[in-house]
Amino acid sequence: MALDFAVTQGAALTPGTSAAFPWLSAAILFPIAAALLIPFVPDKGDGKQVRWFALGVALTTFLITVGAYINGYDPSVEGPDLGLAWSVGADGISMPLILLTSFITALAALAAWPVTFKPKLFYFLLLAMDGGQIAVFAVQDMLLFFLAWELELLPVYLLLAIWGGKKRQYAATKFILYTAGSSLFILVVGLAMAFHGGGAPSFEYSALMAKDFSTKFQLLAYAGLLIAFGVKLPIVPLHTWLPDAHGEATAPVHMLLAGILLKMGGYALLRFNVQLLPEGHAQFAPLLVGLGVVNIIYAALTSFAQRNLKRKIAYSSISHMGFVLIGIGSFSDLGTSGAMLQMISHGLIAAAMFFVTGVFYERTKTLSIPNMGGLAKVLPITFAFFVASSLASLALPGMSGFVSEITVFLGVTSNDGFTVGFRVITVVLAAIGVVLTPIYLLSLCRRVFFGPRIPALAVVGDMKPRELVIGLTLLVPTLVIGFWPRVAIDLYEASTTALANDLASRTVVAIGRLPALG
Repeated sequence: MALDFAVTQGAALTPGTSAAFPWLSAAILFPIAAALLIPFVPDKGDGKQVRWFALGVALTTFLITVGAYINGYDPSVEGPDLGLAWSVGADGISMPLILLTSFITALAALAAWPVTFKPKLFYFLLLAMDGGQIAVFAVQDMLLFFLAWELELLPVYLLLAIWGGKKRQYAATKFILYTAGSSLFILVVGLAMAFHGGGAPSFEYSALMAKDFSTKFQLLAYAGLLIAFGVKLPIVPLHTWLPDAHGEATAPVHMLLAGILLKMGGYALLRFNVQLLPEGHAQFAPLLVGLGVVNIIYAALTSFAQRNLKRKIAYSSISHMGFVLIGIGSFSDLGTSGAMLQMISHGLIAAAMFFVTGVFYERTKTLSIPNMGGLAKVLPITFAFFVASSLASLALPGMSGFVSEITVFLGVTSNDGFTVGFRVITVVLAAIGVVLTPIYLLSLCRRVFFGPRIPALAVVGDMKPRELVIGLTLLVPTLVIGFWPRVAIDLYEASTTALANDLASRTVVAIGRLPALG
């Protein structure tokens, strides 16, 4: 099966014209192959040589993904023994996230410049994670998807366990238990879907879409996948690994976690729960909206109580991912578009906020908010970047967060399948979270940058040119998307519209009415 991007802009990936160069396969395999060469890179042990090698690989991978977007891609030949096919491709739902992955990873490689402890292993894991995450968005076979999903777990675990903070072992162990345990649901559901109906099993998305799953089967499969992907998104109450992981991670790992890892959960919900299980999605849609509202309000309120800077921002991320859930559950093309835009926007904003937090920590050696104060005069440039990223996070008009959140609101209110009362309650409750966000973020800025200056922080250096490049590279796109959202929307609009139309045509049950399982 060969795919061409110009042909596969719809919700389903369909055969198209083969491209001359396998761009997506190269984007997956190149960073992994390059990671295997890292032990042979001449280095004195301080990482000064290997970091340039890793940065070059990450930037090249980003350029390859750009080439994939522009020129198309060509999957390899299927391996028939287990129904496993090396089949890769992308549509508007996956291509923006592939670009986001390679973009954030390149910046994370640059942000990792201060790493001097086991630098070769660090960059090996970073590049392996790059290929694994691109594979999650690009593969077109559910068994390959499961393998790619598992591939990125080990690098994250080691990046936390070796280079994390004082409680790194606890955070890493909690991460692997939550994410690896929940992954079993993907394998079980994938096997059930592949063998459903008899005949030769196939895990390819196109084959699974063609199967006629009963409503009861879809409900059970949907529930299992919701748990698996809900851990990664994360959905409250499956979220507790994230604040611990962020509390112990280094700045580049933060960028990968917040900028990419969480988006894997949102993407998987769209690709599997919505696209492959439409009737199940029709039943679970109100629940997704409700869970999204819980995410927004609960995480925002919990953020108020955090005294650790990283944990406060981590809960902010959980809150913002609630809008992705509402958009996916809105059962409309506008809401789905808002969910996609929120994933892109949050990937940029969260990576920026955690990167600047890492800059703080390098200077102050503390994450305790009560132990900070008066840093605006000491770190004026860092102050400007942190405030700018905070304004983007609180959805200031003119920045990408505002466009994505307002699109989600419009999407859920425009769906006549929900009762008027349900739509009003959803918007009112979600709006409470929107109000809470600027309160805790602006309060955070006041406590860290103003008030009495802590004597121990009287003399610290401001952002360096390398750090300025990273900060600007993350913040400029949020402004561009804020003023010209079409820059991002045009990447996926055809696919989200086709997905919504396909969902409506394949759904024969009323939204939210669960049939009897007995």
